Amino acid sequence: MRLQCEVEVVSRLLPTCGLRGRGRGSRALLSLGRPPGRERGGGGGVYLMVCTARDRVGARYKVQENIERFFTRFVEEGKATVRLREPAVDVCLSKANASNLKNFLSAVRLAHQGTDIGALPLSALVPAKTSEVEKPKTKMIITSRRDYPLTKNFPYSLEHLQASYCKLARIDMRVLCLKKLRKLDLSHNHIKQLPATIGDLICLQELNLHDNHLESFSGALCNSTLQKSLQFLDLSQNKIKALPIQFCQLRELVNLKLDDNELIRLPFKIGQLDHLRFLSAARNKLPFLPSDFRKLCLENLDLFGNPFEQPNPLVPNIQLKIPLTLLECAARATLNYRIPYGCHLLPSHLCEDLEVAKTCQCGSACLSSFIQITVTMNLHHVAHTVVLVDNMGGTEAPIICYFCSLDCYSQFLDRYLQSNG
Repeated sequence: MRLQCEVEVVSRLLPTCGLRGRGRGSRALLSLGRPPGRERGGGGGVYLMVCTARDRVGARYKVQENIERFFTRFVEEGKATVRLREPAVDVCLSKANASNLKNFLSAVRLAHQGTDIGALPLSALVPAKTSEVEKPKTKMIITSRRDYPLTKNFPYSLEHLQASYCKLARIDMRVLCLKKLRKLDLSHNHIKQLPATIGDLICLQELNLHDNHLESFSGALCNSTLQKSLQFLDLSQNKIKALPIQFCQLRELVNLKLDDNELIRLPFKIGQLDHLRFLSAARNKLPFLPSDFRKLCLENLDLFGNPFEQPNPLVPNIQLKIPLTLLECAARATLNYRIPYGCHLLPSHLCEDLEVAKTCQCGSACLSSFIQITVTMNLHHVAHTVVLVDNMGGTEAPIICYFCSLDCYSQFLDRYLQSNG
């Protein structure tokens, strides 16, 4: 029987010599068995063998009637200690699979009690392989094409992978098998499209795709498990013109970089990103900001170098249809009275329309019948630190406003004209 975990063998004689152990374990492979050549014979007894990277041959300890005590208080956390009589050492186990640890300790206890060898799950006491005792690799950084692994797989235990300047035209499917991956950096490559299976990386918190050839960001990724894990996303220096409606479902995002793309608009419901604290979308093609932008609460905002239009509240874009259509009335009522809806109740295209409904200054919803204007907003209302919007030292930008009726627009106009003399 074998068990992989971390082990520290501590001599109980150290305190009498004024010494103490290191206090940390080493990656090890524990085996319970009989020495080679004695598996079928009657002698030899059962031994506990501890193999580490420094000692792959392993140290052996007799088990039968040689265990003074088992310490199993924290066995559910993968920790336990086996105290031996001779030599006077404590074998401290940690970072083990709790279930495997219980089974292993049970077998050691039976061997100590002298249980018939034929009834024990014994293994051959042979030196451990290097891969069995090496600490799992959690980080790999590749910064050139020649260093990119073509003939061997990535270590399954990777949590941080960087593969930059490798001229990758697509994401390697082997990367998508790294289920422990938390940070993926594929910056400075030639990637044109993202596979939807990136959403299978359930632990992914940081995704860096800076300086690639991306033209879009898939809506399927926004509906994946990235909704619950992704906190940092860098899409800067690509060729993205717009982000999908579903993008704002990535509600755990804290840091979003969209600089140097071809964006003509920001996500319509960007205000839903209530964890977002750092946003940069400099040097794009944004004419104005979405109405939902007001709901953000940022620490740092950078919108430098966008061709923002000069707002003019006195020149509205009137899409108002009077009288309202039956569809518009029903949609407004559904949203204003918070009536539950879904694809099981309504056709999917109607659900999509409701998801992108506008919100009037009065708080009411409007779908396809509205009045639209742009007004000036000081960006310090949504961010503590604002990078200047232009070379003139401005911190203001145009933002869209919607009105559900002529009454709402006229009330706004009265306030606007009074404030401007």
